[in-house]
Amino acid sequence: MLSIIQAAGWPIWPLILCSIVALALILERSLQLQAAKVMPPNILTQTIEASQRGVPLPEMIQALDKAGAMGQVLASGLRCLQANPQATSEDIQAQMQMAGRLAAQGLERYLPALATIASAAPLLGLLGTVVGMIEIFGAHTAANNQPALLAHGISVALYNTAFGLIVAIPALMFWRYFRAVVDRHVLAMEVAAEHFARYLSRART
Repeated sequence: MLSIIQAAGWPIWPLILCSIVALALILERSLQLQAAKVMPPNILTQTIEASQRGVPLPEMIQALDKAGAMGQVLASGLRCLQANPQATSEDIQAQMQMAGRLAAQGLERYLPALATIASAAPLLGLLGTVVGMIEIFGAHTAANNQPALLAHGISVALYNTAFGLIVAIPALMFWRYFRAVVDRHVLAMEVAAEHFARYLSRART
């Protein structure tokens, strides 16, 4: 591996940095987007049961707020009722929608950075290719035609092109996968929030 890095020249270092950052982002999002962390099992049912006798205590609402992104959305509806017992259904839904948008933004954290790496890595590989071609043409002169210099320029071009694709392809695949996971979680939160808002509306009539 070290010999490949040395043969690829200095353009390989930005790609190595991109690969490290991309791997870190993929591992972080893989952990944080787990369904159990975003929407703990039975959280909607437990919240409805806890609110059957009225608005839960602030301590319970605070604990619910820490139960993933779904907990934050449900807790926002209860906080709205806690702050204003006469709040309308529209007020509760608006508060939960705002919390849902904030939760969705949290789920999308670091995904733009991963998409940027997926887009920039091939360009960095192309930069290495151009640098290698410049070295080839710089070495290929009538007075100085050395096969070793030509081989070095070709290796710089090919190694950087290949490494740029090696970084970009997995980054793009994981970005698309995480986007699909986020969309699925957001849809599930919207459905659960709408169900909880209707429950609160019926419970107060």
